[in-house]
Amino acid sequence: RLQESRERLSVCSKLCYAVGGAPYQITGCALGFFLQIYLLDVAQLDPFSASIILFVGRAWDAITDPMVGFFISKTSWTRFGRLMPWIIFSTPFAVISYFLIWFVPDISRGQVMWYLVFYCIFQTLVTCFHVPYSALTMFISREQSERDSATAYRMTVEVLGTVLGTAIQGQIVGKVVTPCIESPLFIGKTNSSVAMEELNTTHDTGSLTDTRNAYMIAAGVIGGLYILCAVILSVGVREKRESSELQSDEPVSFFQGLKLVMNHGAYIKLIAGFLFTSLAFMLLEGNFALFCTYTLGFRNEFQNILLAIMLSATLTIPLWQWFLTRFGKKTAVYIGISSAIPFLIMVAVLDSNLIVTYIVAVAAGISVAAAFLLPWSMLPDVIDDFKLQHPESHGHEAIFFSFYVFFTKFTSGVSLGISTLSLDFAGYQTRGCSQPSEVNFTLKMLVSAVPVGLILLGLLLFKLYPIDEEKRRKNKKALQDLR
Repeated sequence: RLQESRERLSVCSKLCYAVGGAPYQITGCALGFFLQIYLLDVAQLDPFSASIILFVGRAWDAITDPMVGFFISKTSWTRFGRLMPWIIFSTPFAVISYFLIWFVPDISRGQVMWYLVFYCIFQTLVTCFHVPYSALTMFISREQSERDSATAYRMTVEVLGTVLGTAIQGQIVGKVVTPCIESPLFIGKTNSSVAMEELNTTHDTGSLTDTRNAYMIAAGVIGGLYILCAVILSVGVREKRESSELQSDEPVSFFQGLKLVMNHGAYIKLIAGFLFTSLAFMLLEGNFALFCTYTLGFRNEFQNILLAIMLSATLTIPLWQWFLTRFGKKTAVYIGISSAIPFLIMVAVLDSNLIVTYIVAVAAGISVAAAFLLPWSMLPDVIDDFKLQHPESHGHEAIFFSFYVFFTKFTSGVSLGISTLSLDFAGYQTRGCSQPSEVNFTLKMLVSAVPVGLILLGLLLFKLYPIDEEKRRKNKKALQDLR
């Protein structure tokens, strides 16, 4: 009991730890929702170049996670810890590169390379922040209950970070949004097609400077929050070397550790289940704005609907934390993630109705909260199980977390590719005031039928996940004896 008392974390420490998760979510949300339209309409790149930037940036982002995990495993301990120096030194350079992503250079050639380089640089630097931050869970306490509690704090702040990212970027940029453009078929039928094109061009040019300034202001505000959160994390959290080490630890090489990690059955089964459920929610996230704008016809409401989802998720994370401690994590997975299915079907089947859409948004937020919380709450249990099976191996926490993030980002890239190709085949018109019926049908599939199928497949795979509550208690006791 005395040992458990020493391992307890104060509320202040948990809050300081949780705040460190906000930068990744704030910047990721802003980039995810607004970078594509920024490259097309503000930087005025052609769609092919914009697709190259987005695809290469996402691919590089996924590759950097195991790379950073490798270098972290080779990092020696300092008086600040082994993980904290990565977080401290990457922050200022990450903020600078993030701001330059939202800056339009005054050059006729080389714009594509500008955005590609700074997008990849930022993804590398934010990985140098987020991978060690994720692994920090194992270094703040040896108590499972304390790590789970800190994870719940973190998930609440991270979901709040998505709210902030959406609200800051959306409200600042939304005030100077450019109008949509009528389809070429409509313009071709009018006698004043040249005049209409000139009117659109004049309007866009007149507001383009204001739009660019708005994006840079939003980038500055988000960059300031990034720095503030990093300072709070580094000042308020102490990395404990002894929290993850056992008495019999012997150093093992990175590649030996990687082989051991990838052969650990519980880890593979956990990744497989969350791979499909994550893909489902990312498809919903990536296409929700288009679905609200064109299929439901709520062009001026999608930001508020999105805000309702994120606020609902933020408020219900404490509920899911209580639920998983009371009924177990596997039960929370089945109930929490499957709760989105009837509402996803409802929004696609029923006619366009704003009230129903808000109800679905709130219900979807409850399920999003479970999808946010549970993977990060279950990963430490897998690592504890791994340590019992391989007590001679240590220092591989970053491998577990970095490869989980890698697979998550991989699903994000897959969802982006599937969505873009599907909409392109359906005849999507960039910045159009309306879309063909084929596009609306495709959007319904991307936010309803496909996510439902992926969720069901993911839940089926979770049947194979071996760590239930009884297994967790046995592992906790065995780890205490081993230490």
